[in-house]
Amino acid sequence: MTTKTFKHMLTLEELTPTDLDELIRLAIDVKRHPDAYGTALAGKKVALLFEKASTRTRISFEVGVVELGGYPLFLSGSDLQIGRGEPITDTIRVMSRYVDALMIRTYAHETVETLATAGSIPIINGLTDTHHPCQVLADLLTIEETFGTRQGKVLTYIGDGNNMAHSLMLGGALSGMHIRVASPDGYTVDETIYNQAVALAETTGGSVTLYGDPAEATVGAHVVYTDVFASMGQEAEAETRLAHFASFQVDETLMASARDEAIFLHCLPAHRGEEVTADVMDGPQSLVFDQAENRLHAQKALMITLLA
Repeated sequence: MTTKTFKHMLTLEELTPTDLDELIRLAIDVKRHPDAYGTALAGKKVALLFEKASTRTRISFEVGVVELGGYPLFLSGSDLQIGRGEPITDTIRVMSRYVDALMIRTYAHETVETLATAGSIPIINGLTDTHHPCQVLADLLTIEETFGTRQGKVLTYIGDGNNMAHSLMLGGALSGMHIRVASPDGYTVDETIYNQAVALAETTGGSVTLYGDPAEATVGAHVVYTDVFASMGQEAEAETRLAHFASFQVDETLMASARDEAIFLHCLPAHRGEEVTADVMDGPQSLVFDQAENRLHAQKALMITLLA
């Protein structure tokens, strides 16, 4: 029996630790017994709006809705009137009368906040420039499967203080994990979100710590995590970023600083030879493709919780 306290999935901060525990437990059961949930969204219509290109988010949500017995509607921002200037407040008011939920992958985080305020249906953040909560649900599911628990585990994130770093801090703090974020000067995480994560961690026995040295941050880690150094929309900065992040590449030497049982995670797509070497990305400690698969199961659990 769910004790859900949230209506939307925007940042992870709207969850309680109990909400998160229940989502992870449900995701594990959905993964083990998919047929048992084949009608969980029967009659439900879920709009999937993409203003940013996608591989894993699009496929996992579209397949997930179908496997739960619902009906997905793929929408491109350029195909809707918002691409021609219609206020998103008008768009979501109309959509709220047609569909049961909206998943959106977009740029400004303010967009999903406005949709949640103006609409009357659950809004799921498939990615913004500030947060990527659905990816982190899959990450936490992968950690739970690997170690049997998230509580007390050390996750070291190495790279840009971007949406992945923000959501990992929040999700890790809710889990009672010890999150370490190592970034170069000028590329650190948002201070407000960092403070939010620190406050959450104080209630769960976890911690959130910032580092400038990736080697120091990796010592004793259970999970080593990275992301591309130049995200979508930052292509013009790629050369400059590569120079600043040169010493932040995850390689076998860095992985050796972590625990023997440590795993490597990456939200994908990956650039082998930049943020991670091929021998780590494709090595025995890498669970990146299990992690990618878990997008499907975690998001199915999320949609069941919000809609069923």
